[in-house]
Amino acid sequence: MSENPYASLIRHLTELRLPAVRQRFEEFARRAEQEDLSYEQYLVELVSEEIHTRRQHRIERFLTESRLPLEKSLETFDMKRVPAKIARQVATLSTGAFIDNKENVLVFGNPGSGKTHLLCGLSQALVRKGRRVLFSQASLLVQQLLIAKRNLELGKVLKRLSGFDAILIDDIGYIQQDREEMEVLFTLLADCYERTSVLLTSNLPFSKWDLIFKDPMTTAAAIDRLVHHSVIIELNLESYRISAAKKALHAPENHNGVPA
Repeated sequence: MSENPYASLIRHLTELRLPAVRQRFEEFARRAEQEDLSYEQYLVELVSEEIHTRRQHRIERFLTESRLPLEKSLETFDMKRVPAKIARQVATLSTGAFIDNKENVLVFGNPGSGKTHLLCGLSQALVRKGRRVLFSQASLLVQQLLIAKRNLELGKVLKRLSGFDAILIDDIGYIQQDREEMEVLFTLLADCYERTSVLLTSNLPFSKWDLIFKDPMTTAAAIDRLVHHSVIIELNLESYRISAAKKALHAPENHNGVPA
């Protein structure tokens, strides 16, 4: 006895790993019949749904592995606080062309100026376009690299990191390193050079990076690799938290004597 065509189709679609087609081919077939679509049009719509579903699942997977704080998006970043030039730069960077060119994005500014939020928002926009980005606090990343080195697995970890299109290193200015820690960070930056884009935030200007790398030659070499192909953004803004506190302080009071 021959297999039921419906059961056979389900089995074949499962074997071919086409879950969206398997789940929705009946729905699309009914709509195709109602709208008098050709077989080719029906097939195009069904395959397009499979592609869309796979793309969405891939983006969800990339967002999870990115470790990005999803609340820090470009939509929640107050772009009105930054000069128009920076807003245009961010819009250009959002296309992802800088990743194709293996360029870096370096954001400097005072604590609370929005450096992390801006780069996290940019990174999230890139992930939603299919790019793989990894976010990490600089201090945590250095410790992970240090552990890998002590376990003789630094090469393995660097290879895994090279699989990302970009690595966002947050708050590099807060690292107080000894020589061994400095060396693994420099090794990462050297490994990324012209291979993986680095997105980086720092409250320290380059002139003070000797506080990070200690050795003048290593400092110069690290800066040289980062700056060679890079976009540099300076957020010379008042702390967002201080600004919000000032607004609350000067807000009109309600009848209970508290800010409205």
